[in-house]
Amino acid sequence: MIRDATAQAARLTAARALVEDILVPAEAQMDAEDRMPDAARAALRAHGLFGLSIPEAQGGLGLTMEEEAGLMLVLGRTAPAYRAVYALNSGGAAQILLRAGTEAQRARWLPGLARGDLIACFCLSEAEAGSDAAALQTTARRDGDGWRLTGRKRWVTNAPEAGMLMVMARTGGAGARGISAFAIDPNTPGVSVQPTQQKMGMRGAQVADIVFEDVAVPADALVGAEGDGLKLALAGLDKVRLHLAALSAGLMERLIDEGRRHALARRQFGKPLAEQPVIAALLADCVAEALAARCMALELARARDDGTLRPADAAAAKLFATEALGRVADRVLQVHGGEGYMVGSAVERLYRDVRLLRILDGTSDIQRMVVARGLLG
Repeated sequence: MIRDATAQAARLTAARALVEDILVPAEAQMDAEDRMPDAARAALRAHGLFGLSIPEAQGGLGLTMEEEAGLMLVLGRTAPAYRAVYALNSGGAAQILLRAGTEAQRARWLPGLARGDLIACFCLSEAEAGSDAAALQTTARRDGDGWRLTGRKRWVTNAPEAGMLMVMARTGGAGARGISAFAIDPNTPGVSVQPTQQKMGMRGAQVADIVFEDVAVPADALVGAEGDGLKLALAGLDKVRLHLAALSAGLMERLIDEGRRHALARRQFGKPLAEQPVIAALLADCVAEALAARCMALELARARDDGTLRPADAAAAKLFATEALGRVADRVLQVHGGEGYMVGSAVERLYRDVRLLRILDGTSDIQRMVVARGLLG
């Protein structure tokens, strides 16, 4: 649902300028240094992107799903590591607070998240609990009016710069119903961030382990009812999946542009690559898949806004778009040949970056399970 077409058009125009003038030029620096350049971060804050889905009353943009999808189609035309830094603020942590947080919890955390003054981390995955999130072993045991939290979380994006942690911990028995959500200050004694882990791509969005050693957590850190943590964590997955589908469509369009420019400029056998039928066919397949992903993302975003979206459809969109993105990245690198394989080229960076999207927020295999369950019951 587009609430104000004029406002959305202005947002998209501003986002295109942001991508072309600031974000794309800073991609190589971000990849080399594994940190987002300060000027890029400041620009993301100035555009309000840390508060994409946070209501305007709490300082965010309060976008509908269709508005957000349209914006991600534009913002997808640059390195996805930017998105990993800002989208977590308005994603997992903020959405749990919006669904189940108290007024005091929302007032404490949401304005800072919306401005980007605080960086949110979502602490769910563990060494033996990735796709099987219900198997997590981090525990929170009662201690007077509060809790004592012990455990280790893995692959936590933005951990080295976290300003708030949304932590899933086991407060009851085995299985999903034994897990609760806690909003925690990372400066609490007993919380430590382990050395940043190196990744093959998405450099600039830092990932590390977070260790909790008998951390004293006050009673008011519990978000929602005890035992509702995993339900709250999974409730927003359809939104995340559509967000990633739109991002993937934007990334495909960026890669197609890279391939088109190279095919027109590079000459082989006495003529531009673009005039070689096999190269033209590779790019044509890319265009078809990018268009399909774009249409899926926008159509299903509208369905989410009007309340008719099925979880299986959101999973199908994420599955198709991220898998298609992998194929597009591979074809475009093939079009570039040896030049595309060289470290430092835009195609080489994006090729490494996009591989994560088939793992992030539910692997392709998990998406297939969700789609099949929707079909077969």
